[in-house]
Amino acid sequence: MNALLRLLLRDLAMLLPGGRRGGSLLPFLFFLAVAMLFPFAVGPDAPLLARTGGGVIWVAALLAAILPLDRLVAPDLELGTFDQLALRGVSEEAAMAMRLIAHWLSFAPLLLLATLPAAALLGLEGEIMRIVLLGLLAGTPGLAALGLMISALTAGLRVGAALTGLLLIPLAVPILIFGAGALSQPDGAGLALCGALSLVLVAVAPFAAGAAVRAAREG
Repeated sequence: MNALLRLLLRDLAMLLPGGRRGGSLLPFLFFLAVAMLFPFAVGPDAPLLARTGGGVIWVAALLAAILPLDRLVAPDLELGTFDQLALRGVSEEAAMAMRLIAHWLSFAPLLLLATLPAAALLGLEGEIMRIVLLGLLAGTPGLAALGLMISALTAGLRVGAALTGLLLIPLAVPILIFGAGALSQPDGAGLALCGALSLVLVAVAPFAAGAAVRAAREG
């Protein structure tokens, strides 16, 4: 347990702003940029902004989740970090579980924080903003899990963020549908489905990503 905790702290120090791969500010800034530019694109139509703002925030969150993926697994694979962890008795699945937690903590809280000024820019009122925040809280673990799996699968291919983004977007569509759909479902069914899907992805991700890293190491 101590080894896993140290690994989690190492991953957090690496992925948070100021770390060696601290690109978590990029999703935050990208998210805010989309929220600021969208009102200029559609004009000063407050009812239109209020109707579409929730969906815009979800699309911005999905696109922002793509940005850190090329630095998530591939550099450690090239440096032999996973070989060293295996020699110390840390399995690829355990390493990927810690990386998943660190990845979510490095970008999701900043996106949730950025939702507050984004909602103000888009004219979202209190109840809608609350649903958007709850939806992102339920959906971002699933986005992080998908990102980790795709990053691990493509780590040995040297393809960069372009292909990982193309793979992530269609796979993340169900999360986007349930999360954004919760805005029109006052019974909370969309939020529940979004959270359930995220839980399934979080449960599967360490094993799928760990198997991909093991195959890349042995290949």
